[in-house]
Amino acid sequence: MRKALITLLLGVAIVGSAKPKQKPAVVRLETTAGIIRVELSDETPRHRDNFLKIVRDGVLDSTLFHRVIKDFMIQGGDPDSRVHQGADGSIVSPSRDKVLGEGGLPYTLEPEFRLPWLFHERGALAAAREGDDVNPEMRSSSTQFYIVYGRSFGETSLGKVRGALEENGIEMNYEMWQTYLTRGGAPHLDGTYTVFGHVIDGMKVVKAIQAVATDSHDRPLADVILLRAVVE
Repeated sequence: MRKALITLLLGVAIVGSAKPKQKPAVVRLETTAGIIRVELSDETPRHRDNFLKIVRDGVLDSTLFHRVIKDFMIQGGDPDSRVHQGADGSIVSPSRDKVLGEGGLPYTLEPEFRLPWLFHERGALAAAREGDDVNPEMRSSSTQFYIVYGRSFGETSLGKVRGALEENGIEMNYEMWQTYLTRGGAPHLDGTYTVFGHVIDGMKVVKAIQAVATDSHDRPLADVILLRAVVE
């Protein structure tokens, strides 16, 4: 009896001392178009921790959404796109002769593909990277990210995308299929770019940004600035 009581008390002590599960980290992106809040996935710890670090270090502050493609995505995080205040108090942005999208910190991240749990549905937060020709390991940029807006799909068009993915050994399960049919996204990127979070508030802002007029390099004609990124 005494042994049973001790065992019971130990069990209660262990349960009582167990740490409560922490909520996923949330980052607030304050832009000139409004506020976007993103939740980072614990399934991608390298990308989560890196994003939290660059946010806390101010790396993303005052940078542009330098690449915007309607019905696809909005991309930012290039330190070379940082704006500054001129002597007259006006905002000075990088020359349009300067090609943006090449900047970042001097390291890359190993990919963390987590299909079918994290995929390129509308609102997905993912890491940008260099192309396969120079980056066959599909390593992610240290700072650049994009948020998917994507487009809607019918069964025929989505079936073609699924077929192309399957040729490369990437499966689109039932949940992914239904999500792309009902919400839309960019399924052709699945399994090749790391998704590490999603928008929890502010998709109207994303929608507005992805619809702005752009130049031949997909840079918005009127600057869209990420004023500040904050860990909540």
